[in-house]
Amino acid sequence: MFYEIEVRSHVRVSPRNFSKNIKEAVLDSVNSQFSSYVSKDLGTVIGVSEIIKICDGIIIAGDGAAYYDTTYEILAFKPELQEVIHGNITEIADFGAFINLGPLDGMIHISQTMDDFVSFSKVGILAGKETKRVLKTGDKCRARIVAISYKEIQNPKIGLTMRQPWLGNLLWIEDEIKKQKKDVPKEEKKK
Repeated sequence: MFYEIEVRSHVRVSPRNFSKNIKEAVLDSVNSQFSSYVSKDLGTVIGVSEIIKICDGIIIAGDGAAYYDTTYEILAFKPELQEVIHGNITEIADFGAFINLGPLDGMIHISQTMDDFVSFSKVGILAGKETKRVLKTGDKCRARIVAISYKEIQNPKIGLTMRQPWLGNLLWIEDEIKKQKKDVPKEEKKK
């Protein structure tokens, strides 16, 4: 899920940025501080969306930089357990598929791709034996987050499943909807 989070902190502005206006210098400093920033509490910070307030700055002896008490908003992506996400398949491997969630990728184990016996072909396709459904790179899918690990803080792992109703390749879901509409008796359609 994407969040806009209000943060208040003392922002260090280097002397080399003193020629810029304060707002621009603070924004540059905050953006560099949060570049590639990942934490268990905030998630993956995408960027600073707005500087809300900058108070008077102070200079600390021996440092030479100015510190401004600043309030700003950051945009962050923090995956939540049981959240349903949309994404594109970026890679197929013999053990499953990777799906792009925006700033991160999640992994769908081969056993969680569909309710079928799934085989991997050397051309990079996962295929269901009975349903004949296929999953390939570029497919648009819907999945549910079932595991999140921040063991490696800069490389969080997200486990997904598509083995629940209304999850999987969006084409499969469309086919299911058409099939259900077709199976509805004519009397119910008139209501």
